[in-house]
Amino acid sequence: LGVWGSQVRILSSRPVLSHTPMSELIMFNDRKTPFSLLHTRRSGKPRDMVAPGPDAAELEDILRVAGRVPDHGKLAPWRFVIIGADQRLAFEAMLIAAYRAEKPEAGRLEIEAMEKFARQGCALVVVLYSPKPSHIPEWEQQLSAGAVCMQLLNATHAKGYVGCWLTGWPTYSDAVRDALGAAPERIAGFMYLGSQGRELEERPRPELGSIVSHWKG
Repeated sequence: LGVWGSQVRILSSRPVLSHTPMSELIMFNDRKTPFSLLHTRRSGKPRDMVAPGPDAAELEDILRVAGRVPDHGKLAPWRFVIIGADQRLAFEAMLIAAYRAEKPEAGRLEIEAMEKFARQGCALVVVLYSPKPSHIPEWEQQLSAGAVCMQLLNATHAKGYVGCWLTGWPTYSDAVRDALGAAPERIAGFMYLGSQGRELEERPRPELGSIVSHWKG
């Protein structure tokens, strides 16, 4: 990962034994400072998450922080649906029924994918984009909903857990949406939260030169 022109190693948040000077090491989700957390933030894969996940009080804190995002018009065009541990089997059954209704020819592997989607992670929060009638353009409301998802991840990592924002087929199913909300709402994402179960790995990041330009008007 390039950091201001230098090469550094990105490590998991677990202690690491190394002969490399600590000044040359950066840890994932480093909570020493607000900027270090943002600079090293890394999602965890839901299938790799282990207990514990955030408890009820911690999850409430995370959702309060998630709601502190830019929101033109103070519309709160988003809301949260918590899928409790005692509701995972019912959630799984709903997903499978919705999938089979849309794809009656679905094979075993497809159904297993829906089962895994429902079971993974220690905590599961569905973020619904919930547009409000307003002079505020719908696009701005959608951007605010996306910001909520990102802020939810930041809050999760600040609490010492890992999170992941998934979409996939359930996100675009009207039947799944209707089980969680109602039109014109849409599912913005499934947010999985838990503890890190295996060492995190870096993913490719764009070089600044490829995404930054200077206007020359």
